Amino acid sequence: MAEKLYIGGRLARRIRDEAEKLGFSVEEYLVEVLSQGLDPKDRAQEYVGAAEDLLEEAREELEKGNIRQAAEKLWGAAALAVKAYAYWKEEKRLASHGELWEWKRRLEDELGEWVHDSWMSATGMHICFYEGWCSEKDVADAEKRIEKLVKEIASLLGKHSKGLD
Repeated sequence: MAEKLYIGGRLARRIRDEAEKLGFSVEEYLVEVLSQGLDPKDRAQEYVGAAEDLLEEAREELEKGNIRQAAEKLWGAAALAVKAYAYWKEEKRLASHGELWEWKRRLEDELGEWVHDSWMSATGMHICFYEGWCSEKDVADAEKRIEKLVKEIASLLGKHSKGLD
């Protein structure tokens, strides 16, 4: 189980507001802030580690029946994994959905067509969070595809994926 830290009140609102200003999730914002002094390769490791943690949190949310929260955490895991790949491959920080799609295509070229299915599952989970149309089965099916994406990127980065083997 991932370690959790609960922050409330003004500090939580400030973190959320700062993340939103930059177009980041709270998790990504915190990874950015805490890894600023790191080498890009180490930063990539932090991103893929955060992706793994989000996968675990998605599973926990799904077990509780929180479908929308599980879906959004799955989207976050996929996005952070693709961002990790960009940091690792070219020391590039991705700042838009368009760049995520570009790097998804690069991953597809490197790893195979299955990446497209994983990415489309993640995109569906992002929509599910906002629209609430997906079922528990939809989220569980997407989790398997997104887990494969995160594991494969972790493997590319030379990292032994914790708790996913």
